[in-house]
Amino acid sequence: MNNNIEKNLRFLKSALTEEGSFITTAEVINWLNKRNQTTDVKITKIKFKDLVGWSFSEGNHSLKHNSGNFFSIEGIKVETNYGNLSEWEQPIINQPEIGYLGFITKEFNGILHFLIQAKIEPGNVNNVQLSPTLQATRSNYSQVHKGKVPRYLEYFKERSRCEVLLDQLQSEQGARFLKKRNRNIIIQTEEDIDVHEDFIWLTLGQIKKLIQRDNLVNMDTRTVISGIPFGSFSSSTIDFFRAIDKNKISPTNEAMLDSALKNDNFLMSIDEIIAWFTELKCKFDLNVSKISLADIDDWQIDNYEIRHKDNKYFKVIAVQVEISNREVSKWMQPLVEPAQEGLIAFVIKKINGVYHFLVQAKLESGNFDVLEMAPTVQCLTGNYRQSTKDALPFLKIVLNALPENIIFDTLQAEEGGRFYHEQNRNLLVKVDDDFNEPIPDNYCWITLNQLHSFLKYNNYLNIQARSLISAISFT
Repeated sequence: MNNNIEKNLRFLKSALTEEGSFITTAEVINWLNKRNQTTDVKITKIKFKDLVGWSFSEGNHSLKHNSGNFFSIEGIKVETNYGNLSEWEQPIINQPEIGYLGFITKEFNGILHFLIQAKIEPGNVNNVQLSPTLQATRSNYSQVHKGKVPRYLEYFKERSRCEVLLDQLQSEQGARFLKKRNRNIIIQTEEDIDVHEDFIWLTLGQIKKLIQRDNLVNMDTRTVISGIPFGSFSSSTIDFFRAIDKNKISPTNEAMLDSALKNDNFLMSIDEIIAWFTELKCKFDLNVSKISLADIDDWQIDNYEIRHKDNKYFKVIAVQVEISNREVSKWMQPLVEPAQEGLIAFVIKKINGVYHFLVQAKLESGNFDVLEMAPTVQCLTGNYRQSTKDALPFLKIVLNALPENIIFDTLQAEEGGRFYHEQNRNLLVKVDDDFNEPIPDNYCWITLNQLHSFLKYNNYLNIQARSLISAISFT
């Protein structure tokens, strides 16, 4: 059997396995509660001048760590011909180093299990969330903080002891990070692993079920598993396997599985989608220049915050952190705090009998390559609550969706190492086959199988799109 097909089938079997060999999905909730109870956490907002190890450069040009590592908060000016706003200025996180977001996997009873961690980040809204086996920036695993080496790092550095199942560079939040990427990696081992009390083995199906709940599975886990391929098969092959499969799944999950696996009946071919995307990249410009934080129009710096004069969008705060089970148990750092929660949603329609996702090509200030494929609706500043509904394509359709047409609806947290209590409403919404709203030029209908194809490569799907894809369950 082709090695890639065999890997894809390992992932697919795990995604179709609702319960693992070690702990039930329901018991994971109790396990997380116990991890919360046994870990001391204290997050305190402080003044910028009290930040130990961090400081503003001369003239408040930037806020950075004294070592020059980790990340910095800088000012940028953005100029573009995309959208209604041609230029603006804002703070942004500059973290040029590439970190690891990685899972160790191992087969138990013939099913691939993922070693998942109960991890607390300072910005988490509910403290403990389910994290990858390894979640570390280069500064972390290089021990710039003088703390302990992250657990299981050796498996990712000593490649000869593991099989690499997935290895991708993927982007972070384009509106908050300047050209930031992480290495998303999944490895498989046959070794016996000493499992620490903060770790458990779960199947991919279990992880996807847990994403159905609010704020249990962190963004780093979601971005890694979103890139997992399940293979491509013709409709006739899938129909054959369905005929001999005794397992019954819901019509919606069955349709999602079809969209993930079928390599035919698509509206546009991969080549046509690439041509659509390339043309838009050539059409739109994104010019970003660095400026001093002190010079950003409409933003102010006071003792506690870097904030917009109207308290919109987000603000930068300073915190003191105490978490008992981290490599370093006490530190200080800046965090980005949102003005309010946002909304991200895919509109989904059956075309040629297969679910297609309405994708937009979206420009954000920190994008590595001008545009990325984003969900149908992406409002990360809470502006969907205001009187701009008519200005945002398809927002009314999402907000007015009937309950029976909502496939998925939860609050999902953003990455708690940089964002303070940020969560966004995540939705997957079906529309009827006769849905015929005009589609703007920067939107395109794409199957889940095709989206998985683009996830093999850098800088195609943004992190919000990947978050929604990770939530799609087949069981």
